[in-house]
Amino acid sequence: MIKFLIADDHAVIRRGLMQILSEAFPDALFGEAWNAHQIFEKVQEQEWDLVILDINLPDKSGLDVLKQLKSVYPGLSIFVLSVYQEEEYAVRVLKAGASGYLSKESAPEELVKAVRRILGGGKYVSSSLGEKLVFELEKGEDAHQMLSDREYQVMLMIASGKSITEIANALCLSVQSISTYHSRIFEKMGFKNNTELIRYVIDHKLG
Repeated sequence: MIKFLIADDHAVIRRGLMQILSEAFPDALFGEAWNAHQIFEKVQEQEWDLVILDINLPDKSGLDVLKQLKSVYPGLSIFVLSVYQEEEYAVRVLKAGASGYLSKESAPEELVKAVRRILGGGKYVSSSLGEKLVFELEKGEDAHQMLSDREYQVMLMIASGKSITEIANALCLSVQSISTYHSRIFEKMGFKNNTELIRYVIDHKLG
């Protein structure tokens, strides 16, 4: 018997999810939780095959709940279902240990497909973001550590607004050398333009 724990602060959402899943898994057992405190209680009480977790909970961030659950129960499968679009949270939740992420706007058929894949030991994200997520997960949070000291220095100078020529003069190197470093940085980090580079430096507080 498959056991699902539905964790969402809206009763209508919980009931809707249970109805959809009960049609696909007629013998399933369901548990409900509407805040973080209840989630931890339910997980301690018994084992669950899958926890379906909302990011917005009244007493704690669902992302924090996910991290805590995975630290204590690393084998627990957790599927995040949220009102947020995948671009906003998918990478974060997968890095935190979730088995999948899906927007609540998705069709019931996609939900069932995702649950089946996770129960089978896989991970699930929509096909539209598959390639992007693979790249982001491989790149990791500290991708800049792949850079050499000089490449890192050049990256920060680019982010500060300096031109290739200005950087070359400041480091007493040729423009061609700086252009080479620039190309290596983009290749290693996966940047498409300087805007992405600047955003990365700001997001990681490197400047």
